[in-house]
Amino acid sequence: MIARACRAFLCRPLFGLLALAVLCGPAWAAPVTLTDIAGRTVTLPAPARRIVLAEGRQLIALALLDRDPVALLAGWSADLRRRDPSTYALVRAVFPKVDDVPIVGEGSEESFSVEKALSVQPDLVVLSGRLGAARPQQMLAQFEAAGIPVIFVDFFAHPFRNTVPSLTILGRAIGREDEARAYVDFYQSRMARISARLKAQAPARPKVLLEAHAGGSGECCNAPGRGSIGDFIDFAGGHNIAADVIPGTHGRLSLEYVLREDPTIYVATGGPHLKGTGGLVLGPGFTPQEARASLAEVVARAGVSQIAAVRTGDVHGLFHNLVNLPLNVLVAEALAKWIHPDLFADTDPAATLKEINTRFLAVPFSGTYWIDLKP
Repeated sequence: MIARACRAFLCRPLFGLLALAVLCGPAWAAPVTLTDIAGRTVTLPAPARRIVLAEGRQLIALALLDRDPVALLAGWSADLRRRDPSTYALVRAVFPKVDDVPIVGEGSEESFSVEKALSVQPDLVVLSGRLGAARPQQMLAQFEAAGIPVIFVDFFAHPFRNTVPSLTILGRAIGREDEARAYVDFYQSRMARISARLKAQAPARPKVLLEAHAGGSGECCNAPGRGSIGDFIDFAGGHNIAADVIPGTHGRLSLEYVLREDPTIYVATGGPHLKGTGGLVLGPGFTPQEARASLAEVVARAGVSQIAAVRTGDVHGLFHNLVNLPLNVLVAEALAKWIHPDLFADTDPAATLKEINTRFLAVPFSGTYWIDLKP
């Protein structure tokens, strides 16, 4: 029926040209050429409509660009569903069909199955900057042999550097460039406000200890070096004490080193994955009271309680997964406010999240994503 209509309209030049795109569908869509974060030029025959996500939490990036991001999924890894069930519950509340999306991996290098990904017949595979690093040529060769385009994006290894280009790449890949541009403009305006104020005032950089997944292993201290959330500490005007001795993106600090450096600001990250471990618990589904009580337990540990920041109460908590989402502008605002409270007294991450929920996100975020020890 549709094919017959297409042929009929072709006989009427004016109507035919106007109606072809509507009636004849994706087969007539223009090819999409883009450059991914690995510097690879990739061409899709049309905007992607059946996507495999090798890292499931990147669904939140799609939710900033498309009003029904789940409808774009042909398959995905189960990391969001199994490691962050509270955020998954937010997705499921809006899009219950997310339960039916085929699983192709667990969000790790070794678990991602090329065979399962091919079986769901995708028109695009999205690999993360960290997943695929060990065997990229093997993966690429298998997908290329099947004629499936592959792109790399990154909100994990270097989110400060790669969030904007990665979101722009995804927007182009799915034909949502206007939506991507709108969010990028919003994101960059918020980040520019922080950097401009710091540049104008040039305040001293206080020492900051950020303990990642705080309390979960009992011992102090897992911490970011350079890259990942460590870059956000620098951006927000702090001196990340871990970056002085950890050459990579993350590592472990000895308690002796921490006490010798004696940071004046302490930030813990955590989430629902630490429930039952003694670690910091906050995020979707948790109240400020629950998060604050959890934070108090984390800094009551032997040795940690002696740090200057803990003695003065300059202690804060942050939902870890915010760092690895395009919502990490909230991380920048929270850190700026904690590190330089006078300079950023008017900065309100809660208001920023409200605007993101209202203007952009198809899956509104609710819960406790940051907390201060002092109410």
